[in-house]
Amino acid sequence: MPMKKTIEIKKDEKGFGTLYVNDEPFLILGGELHNSSSSNLQYMEKQVWPRLKELNLNTVLLPVAWENIEKEEGVYDFSLLEELIFQARREKMKLILLWFGLWKNGESTYVPGWVKRDSGRFFRARYKGGELSQTISPLCKNAVKADARAFTVFMKKLKDIDAESQTVLMVQVENEIGFLKSDRDYSKEAEKQFRSNIPEELEKIYGISGTWSEVFQSDAAEMFMAWNYAQAVEYIAAAGKRAYELPMYVNAWLNQFPDRPGNYPSGGPIARNKKIWRNIAKSIDVFAPDIYLSDFEGVCKEYATEGNPLFIPEARRDPVTASNAFYAFGKYGAIGFSPFGIEGLMEDTRQKQDKELLEQLQIDVLAFTSIETGKYLKETYKILKNMQKLYFRFKGTRKYTCIYV
Repeated sequence: MPMKKTIEIKKDEKGFGTLYVNDEPFLILGGELHNSSSSNLQYMEKQVWPRLKELNLNTVLLPVAWENIEKEEGVYDFSLLEELIFQARREKMKLILLWFGLWKNGESTYVPGWVKRDSGRFFRARYKGGELSQTISPLCKNAVKADARAFTVFMKKLKDIDAESQTVLMVQVENEIGFLKSDRDYSKEAEKQFRSNIPEELEKIYGISGTWSEVFQSDAAEMFMAWNYAQAVEYIAAAGKRAYELPMYVNAWLNQFPDRPGNYPSGGPIARNKKIWRNIAKSIDVFAPDIYLSDFEGVCKEYATEGNPLFIPEARRDPVTASNAFYAFGKYGAIGFSPFGIEGLMEDTRQKQDKELLEQLQIDVLAFTSIETGKYLKETYKILKNMQKLYFRFKGTRKYTCIYV
């Protein structure tokens, strides 16, 4: 009987979370494309794949937008997805697919037109005072169910076309979830729930009962949103996993100064919300930070805890990024690393023009552009690729060996 092919995240023999492909450990040396790059196959052929070959990547992160696969309700088109997977196989590249469903960067910009037009069936979250937002409320059950249906069909299709080849390693559920410009949703549905006692599940987790404000006090609004987003994501992810058992993760737009929910997407899987997310969204394998902040070590430390494997799906584009990859893998045993806008890292004519302009303005080129990032990341990934066996042998042990390059 042939061995069943599997892709899973599990603990290695030393107890460290690791991505396995058919029981072989896999290190994600990745890069995420800009949001629209993968929507045009000709652009991918001419402008993306040729550049990626130079960077020693083994994995590309690219979006799959709900609006592109279900333009008419109940009618699905996966021709773009199939061709992208074919191209990746030809390039000998693995993929991580980013499901842009109900929420992307705190808003609902990638939902189909029929969802956008029906604000009654798919109601929006509201700001304080009743002003309507462009974000579909996580309390909207119709919207969550519609997303879950589309996501399930997507995962079934993925299984049909890729379970044997295993080009796709993981799926990101939504993108940088949360509510922007407000600490919470003030729609009538949200107001009613917020005034009620916290759910029984949270009473068990925190060992206390009462209203949201009584239990969480000054953090009540954000915890309220975290609960609702985590519940929605669990419903969507669980439905998808029933169709095709692949590792799934959510990524976080991190809180930063001024640290007030709404300045970043309120309720997303940031570190202080992880307790709710971890207990409610149990179908999610990894909670992953998008690191654009200067405190790289601090973020890694926050997320490489409580059994959560460290995966960095987005990192800022500057030369320091390349050295940060060594830090993430070496100290925190990361399963993967991925700068954003990867196809723009190799120097081209426009970048040369940008560099010349910055030099004329006497601005530090290395600090403010990604011109040099490509060549450093290329060498970083080359080293990591060549030492993968050693990495998995010594991962998490704090033991070292000498290698000669």
